[in-house]
Amino acid sequence: MAEVPFTKLDPDAHLLLDQPLLRLPHELLRKNLKSAQRQIEISHKAITTAFQTPAAQKRPADALAALDATLAKAQSLKRKLEALNAEERSLHRQQKARIEHLEALHGIPSLADVQYENWAHTRLDRLLVDYLLRQGYVESARQLAVEKGIEDLVDVAVFEECGRIERSLRRGEVREALAWCGENKQALKKIGSQLELELRLQQFIELVRGGEMGKLMEAVAHARKYLVGGLDAEFGLRAGGLLAQPVETVIEPYRTMYSRTRYPHLAHLFLQTHHDLFALPAQPLLHTALAAGLSALKTPTCHSAHAVAVANLSGTPVCPICSTELNDLARNVPYAHQTKSYMEDDPVVLPNGRVFGRERLRVLNEKVGTGRGMVRDPTEVGGVVWEEGVVRKVFIS
Repeated sequence: MAEVPFTKLDPDAHLLLDQPLLRLPHELLRKNLKSAQRQIEISHKAITTAFQTPAAQKRPADALAALDATLAKAQSLKRKLEALNAEERSLHRQQKARIEHLEALHGIPSLADVQYENWAHTRLDRLLVDYLLRQGYVESARQLAVEKGIEDLVDVAVFEECGRIERSLRRGEVREALAWCGENKQALKKIGSQLELELRLQQFIELVRGGEMGKLMEAVAHARKYLVGGLDAEFGLRAGGLLAQPVETVIEPYRTMYSRTRYPHLAHLFLQTHHDLFALPAQPLLHTALAAGLSALKTPTCHSAHAVAVANLSGTPVCPICSTELNDLARNVPYAHQTKSYMEDDPVVLPNGRVFGRERLRVLNEKVGTGRGMVRDPTEVGGVVWEEGVVRKVFIS
């Protein structure tokens, strides 16, 4: 699946780490209930229709055939409801496991407790599985979930279906996406999604693309059925204009409509609609957790020339954010909100005004090769060297 760019952290983004854990099973249970209701309504309507004809008007053979057909429909409904019931039990099991997982966090007395370390490792495994699923590595995600014993804490099946439909759209096939829209028709209507209309418009475009009279007549019938009237009027107008334009047209928006780049657009629209429908965040949860961790450690000096010089001269970065691996990655995340200042033990100030802990200043000067009895600012390449006597102790007021 397409990767979402690493962006600035939302102030409440940390809540996203555990929200989908409970919300997704809830949404799937709601969908399961709607599916059961729909199957019952369809079967009830079919059975009622079969019995509306008075028995006196039927021949015995016809009556028996109608009864057999009714029994077959009832048995079919039973099988469908049994499958939905099994899925519901599985979702309830997942909900129970996820609630217990979150309750375990509230039972841990402090972050220093070893229980929190174990819980955090489990959450990290969840985030890794989520990331692998979003990148399309479904089998790797499934194996990791099985190895760590967190099958009920991750949603492999949901992302597997999502990835399969996305890939079909990128190949230029809309059938699976339309079937998914049919299964979630009422929910999509409630959120005002236009995914199904865009897919129907794409079907119309493919019919018109050939230019054959038969296909054009089929396209007109398709537009009348799916793209005309009510909120679909805009799609109907676009479809009508396309009939008068050849495939090689340079007139917009018809040139774009004929373009094959519409399929990646539809795939992206499907992903966005799918995640909105099931209350899933747009970007991987691992990105959110990483951004939160980077923000917690980041300070204004992390991207200064002084921090880079210290890392280059001493061989050891001042902090993780100053390291070459994380420095560029943390550049766009916000600074942590700090209400207290922290100072190293036994602070001293150099003649250029920079403050260091006395012991750390000594260690850094040894690493950069400053002579005995002399001192220099280790963050300045080729800087001035002073005698140790010029170093003054700092008193915090």
